[in-house]
Amino acid sequence: MDFERIFASYNYWIISVLMLVGVYGMMAKRNLLKKLMGMNILQVGVILFYLTFSPKKGGILPVLEESIGPELDAYANPLPQALMLTAIVVGVATTGVALALLIRIHRRHGTLEEDEILEKLR
Repeated sequence: MDFERIFASYNYWIISVLMLVGVYGMMAKRNLLKKLMGMNILQVGVILFYLTFSPKKGGILPVLEESIGPELDAYANPLPQALMLTAIVVGVATTGVALALLIRIHRRHGTLEEDEILEKLR
């Protein structure tokens, strides 16, 4: 096995582990707060996945310089960073709304366990 090659791509391993932990948290856990935490971990994995592929080798900041001119190949694409910044903001807002809903669920049912809530609703 080529261990050097495996360790050189550590970021892909970290992203894979984050995404798997997030999916496991969302699918296997019965507590709603743990499901929310799994969703946030999965979101971090997706954001890191996009940011890993976004850098352009040899690309410079997307600020127009007179010495370089309008050659678009010299500049890095700012779109992935802008999209991931938007994803972070949406993720924070989603987490806030979800936490507010979890507080309401806990006040009404006295628990955040999915099985107990479903049993009470039957």
